[in-house]
This record gives sequence, structure tokens and C-alpha cells, in this order.
Amino acid sequence: MDKAHGQTSFQLVKQVKRITKAAKIGHAGTLDPLATGLMILCTGKKTKIIDSFQGQEKEYTGTITLGFVTPSFDMETEPEQHQDVSTITKEQVEAAMSQFVGAIMQRPPVYSAIKVDGKRAYASARKGVEVEIKERPIEIYEFELVRWENPEVHFRVRCSKGTYIRTLAHEVGQRLGVGGTLTALRRTAIGDNRIEDALNVAQLAALFQPEHGDLSQS
Repeated sequence: MDKAHGQTSFQLVKQVKRITKAAKIGHAGTLDPLATGLMILCTGKKTKIIDSFQGQEKEYTGTITLGFVTPSFDMETEPEQHQDVSTITKEQVEAAMSQFVGAIMQRPPVYSAIKVDGKRAYASARKGVEVEIKERPIEIYEFELVRWENPEVHFRVRCSKGTYIRTLAHEVGQRLGVGGTLTALRRTAIGDNRIEDALNVAQLAALFQPEHGDLSQS
């Protein structure tokens, strides 16, 4: 499925379940509400193979806007610490990005669904409670500068399971000394599954209209 901007992963699962009338449904990895793109949903007996998709590498395209940061590392929270980026060059951006390619340690953002002491980190963060999230190993296979339009860094990244692109955006900004925030994100691939083959909710609903026959068994 191709998740829409502003939609939660849970909302998408709920819509697909209603359209397909599937008794059992699950997803192989969420996307933040402000992100769009590929989500793999499994129904019925196929829910048993969800783990095989979750472990596959992911590909994303997106935009990092330099010159400010936010507590959530994306536009879910208010921008702060604005800085001048007029002197930042394409070469500096590429050099900063290259330092994250390979096996690295990454600390997930406090505005995440990771559980700390039995509570979701984002729930504590929204209440102003400090949470300590440990670093964990990830791998960045490719981190490519697609286009540089100061202050916007348009990128493509291939990465391992568990990578937070919001954290990557924040750390690129820190490395450049001007701050950076993820302002757009689209997941384009999970393993061999690509966004070009995905359906949006309207397309899925059209497939399940009576005139198309009952496709729920196919």
C-alpha cells in the first residue's frame, strides 16, 4: 500500500481491513504520519511471514531542511534554534552525508514509539519527561544527495531495519553546525517490493467493488 501524508499506519490498516473484510491483518513496519509511501500489509495466513519483510532493507527519498531543529526531528513539533545557512555549500553537504555511510550507532529520537520503562517514548516526551534511549547498531548502505537547493537537501537513502531517517536528518544538520530537520519523507522500497507496485486506498477500494468480482479470495 501507498500510505498518504497525515495518515497514521493504524488508520491505513483499519481502512484496508474494512475494504478487504480480512479477518486478520498486520503490517510489516510503520511509517510516521507525516511520511508517505510503501507499507506492506499481510492478511490471513500470510501474517505469519510479516517478520520476513520487517528485516529487509528499506529505501527512502526525502528532504532535510537546514537552519533549524525541532524536538521531534521532523515537522510534528515547532522549529527552534534558527541559524544562517547561506555559506553552506554542496560539497560540505555531501561530505557530511558521506560520514554516515556504513555500519554506525544511532540513537532513536525521543519522539518515537520505542518503549522506555514500559511507556512509549513519545508519550513521555510530550509530557516534558526526559527519557534516555540507548544507541543501537544500524547500517546505511547508500546516502545520496539527489539535489541541493539551499537550505533544502533532497536525498535518497538505503538502510537497514531500525534506521530512523529523522535522526539521520538531525545528525547531518549537527555535523554541518547549522541544525537540520526532516521536512519530507517517502518510503520507496522494502526489499524487492517497490512503491511503483503499491495501491492507494481508493485504488484498493475500486478493486473490491462488486463489478470487479470478489477478489478477496484471489
